[in-house]
Amino acid sequence: MSALRWPVRVYWEDTDAGGIVYYANYLKFMERARTEWLRSLGIEQLPLQQEHGLMFVVVEAQTQFRKPARYGDLLQVSCAVDKSGRASLTFKQDIVRDAGGELLVTGTVRVACVDAVRLRPQPLPEILLRELSTAGEV
Repeated sequence: MSALRWPVRVYWEDTDAGGIVYYANYLKFMERARTEWLRSLGIEQLPLQQEHGLMFVVVEAQTQFRKPARYGDLLQVSCAVDKSGRASLTFKQDIVRDAGGELLVTGTVRVACVDAVRLRPQPLPEILLRELSTAGEV
């Protein structure tokens, strides 16, 4: 499966007093791209939790901030599976400024699939394993 690219516009609420994106908001942008990646596979997180008792939780995040985004910028947030395990996925994510493709942030985020009640690791859902297998990613 190729990387999903998700557009994000920087709003005033995303910035600090200087009009620069507040660092923690990049993680929110990355989260949105991962959610849209799942959605593109036909997996909605609320039904996954309610019907199957599973949810994804972030267990590790590493980011490198290279250049700032500013109020009004249009960004592209990429999301691609870098590694997969029995109960986890590691995503490679980049954020670039749409105009000119300037790389702003790079990161990896590892998510674990857990039982929604006990928060114990659970195998990845079958539908997700099928999609990853079809794409040659498992």
